[in-house]
Amino acid sequence: MTRVRFAPSPTGNLHIGGARTALFNWIYARAQGGKFVLRIEDTDQARSKKEYLDEILFSLSWLGLNWDEVYYQSQRFDIYRESAQKLLQEGKAYLEKSEASNAEAVIFKVLPQKIKINDLIRGDIEFDSAVIKDQVLIKSDGTPTYNFACVVDDAAMEITHVLRGDDHISNTPKQAMLYQALGLPLPKFAHLSLILGQEGGRLSKRTGATAISDYRKMGYLPVALVNYLLLLGWAPGSNREIIDIQEAVKLFDIKNANKTASTFDLDKLKWINNQYLKKEDPEKLTDNLIPLLVDRGYISEDSFDRGYIVSLVKLFQARLSTLSDFLDWADFFFLEDIAIDTQAQEKYLSSDLSKEFALFIQRLDSLGDFEIQSIESCFRNLVQELNIQAKTLIHPIRVALTGKTIGPGLFEVIYYLGKERTRKRLGKWVKGEKQ
Repeated sequence: MTRVRFAPSPTGNLHIGGARTALFNWIYARAQGGKFVLRIEDTDQARSKKEYLDEILFSLSWLGLNWDEVYYQSQRFDIYRESAQKLLQEGKAYLEKSEASNAEAVIFKVLPQKIKINDLIRGDIEFDSAVIKDQVLIKSDGTPTYNFACVVDDAAMEITHVLRGDDHISNTPKQAMLYQALGLPLPKFAHLSLILGQEGGRLSKRTGATAISDYRKMGYLPVALVNYLLLLGWAPGSNREIIDIQEAVKLFDIKNANKTASTFDLDKLKWINNQYLKKEDPEKLTDNLIPLLVDRGYISEDSFDRGYIVSLVKLFQARLSTLSDFLDWADFFFLEDIAIDTQAQEKYLSSDLSKEFALFIQRLDSLGDFEIQSIESCFRNLVQELNIQAKTLIHPIRVALTGKTIGPGLFEVIYYLGKERTRKRLGKWVKGEKQ
């Protein structure tokens, strides 16, 4: 059975690169009918933090990357010491005393040899051990080194395929020699291409190397982020960019992963997120938005009109790139005092429209049926009577009501603001109480 693993270190949050590695391991396991093992590499006890572990586990779950087994390296020190002792007894390793602590480290003897690895993505890669110095297995403080613990665990956990970033290629010959020395079968390796920023360098915080939990807070849907991560190293063919993860499982083959580096493009991620937001059930989007609205102070946690929020979501849904866009664009529905964009005010509200606004308020007040269609008819009749173009009033009214120059249809805005708030906001400009 195919067994793969994702092995994060809880010394930091889960970022884009790590999430992509986890995804490729998860999808390969599912495609092969195998197991996806999660191994927490927490041997660095000084830097490993519970808050990082919690964030990693939550982010993986949020992305839908469910694991079949979980292990913690901090609970496996006896296994590493046992394997190191075996190498010492066989003369394949030696002890070296630390001058600082007087404790001994276990060092592996690197013998001269050529090492050839058949990488599932890159083909044959050859290494010369002459350029590799003897390797520390157990440090003088008793903790195992990364490469040693990795080999011992991969063998003990019967990992058949190691899928990881190509920054680990340099570790491969060191690990291959340890497998050989311990008499263990070598797993198959596949090294995923790097993810670069748009300027060509390594991914940085400025170019997208943000924690997965931050993308969640910014309002990205997990299905959209997973879809985009998949494209950072693999393509479903036929120039497709939107693909359901279950369909991708059926098509995925690690041998078809990209050999060249991928570029992280935030605009592309936003576009993909928009495609999913447009199709999502407004009720589900509302579920995701309610905590964000509470955090922003737009609604209280124990008192809000859910149906009203669902209606507003439908107004904005097609244009949203992230859920955060809703918070920014729909703020005027939740705030008592709105901020008017300075340039918009200068362009559309600098002339005196008291008469026109007052007449529109009167017409709205006279409506027995305050519905979108009747609001529009009321407006159309007014501009016709005043013998002015609709845009002469549409833009100023929009800015007075929302503070913005763009948004949903004006008559929908008036309907969902309601008669009282519409009257109050337009009334400020009738009375000359300029904001």
